[in-house]
Amino acid sequence: MTMLNEIVAEFPDAISFAPGAPYEPFFADIAVGPLLDTYVEARRAAGLSEEAVRRQLFQYGPSKGIINDLVAAALRADEGIDVPPDAIVMTVGCQEALFLTLRVLHPPGASLAVTDPSYVGVVAAADALDIAVHPVPDDGSGPDLAALRATWERERAAGRRLRALYVSPDFANPSGIRLPLAARQRLLETASALDLILIEDNPYAFTAASDDRLPSLKALDRTGRVVHTGTFAKVAVPGARVGYVVADQWVTSRSGPPTRLATMIAAAKNAVTLNTSPLAQALIGGLLLQHEGSIAALGRRKAAHLRGNRAVLLERLVHHFGEPGQPGPGVRWWAPEGGYFVQVELPVEADDALLRHSAQTFGVLWTPMRGFHLDGGGERRIRLSCSSLEHEEIVEGTARLADFVNAL
Repeated sequence: MTMLNEIVAEFPDAISFAPGAPYEPFFADIAVGPLLDTYVEARRAAGLSEEAVRRQLFQYGPSKGIINDLVAAALRADEGIDVPPDAIVMTVGCQEALFLTLRVLHPPGASLAVTDPSYVGVVAAADALDIAVHPVPDDGSGPDLAALRATWERERAAGRRLRALYVSPDFANPSGIRLPLAARQRLLETASALDLILIEDNPYAFTAASDDRLPSLKALDRTGRVVHTGTFAKVAVPGARVGYVVADQWVTSRSGPPTRLATMIAAAKNAVTLNTSPLAQALIGGLLLQHEGSIAALGRRKAAHLRGNRAVLLERLVHHFGEPGQPGPGVRWWAPEGGYFVQVELPVEADDALLRHSAQTFGVLWTPMRGFHLDGGGERRIRLSCSSLEHEEIVEGTARLADFVNAL
């Protein structure tokens, strides 16, 4: 990914389908002062004194966070995830949520499985923690459960424990795949049978139309198998760096009473970042309060924009390369149901050298998929993201992409 960032910076005039970044014109809606005022007024109305609110915003804060009650209420209303506020830890983005969850769940010798291809951030976090990572192929509708069971059995035979599986069930980065409802239920059953924790990362679910939403794994979970992570980077503003982890499981020990997993995660956070910026949390709290206390309402306009962008991208891919899933003039591609990302397969290997040639000669950037695979794979595939572009840029960018492909 370092090389990708360098190439993107080197060719600023190229149309870039590379970053999975939010659409920047929405930032014009963010008025920090009024949002903080909204939060402060709500806390005062709930009985906090002016001094207490000031202390909450400007002092060191609790490791679990200060807007847990707002997030818990939003998750209950939007997702059917019914947990108390103390089962939530507010984190410095979702990346910290993943890092801390991995740290707490994986004692020495425990390993992690990830769907393959997978989000590079979770693999990087596991590497930093010296946690062994095992890829589980994605069969097009989610992780291959036979392969997952085989990995679990190999680890057990070697005297190790496969502790958790990382999965992004809705329009995953980078594949764009969404798990069908039946696949979610089978995954939960398999996790229960193997005594696995599912680490659910779900930043793109909000992009589905309201009548096309599927329940999250956490909403379906009845046996405490799922730790759910989330972020406000996509539905609000990434610069706030506010995410969260839902970990309502009780953990027993020989030395004391049962403890919530969230409390253990908060203790680990205390050793890393102490607390997530209270001012950043208050900004997000103000946004929630101005949007009916709902994460879904907060992301509604952004989701509509993304669906419009995706429709333009898919229409232009059909125009240039034929229908999805079918061999076209040198390429094959797949149409996602939501999210940020589209996969395209080229007739040649898509490496950094080819990306540089694409940017320099044709003025179009994309992301090689090979970097998302652990043990090889994706050598001829690229990832396109349309999240941050204007419609006109998508039209021109796909025309440039077609010129690039036709010249291969």
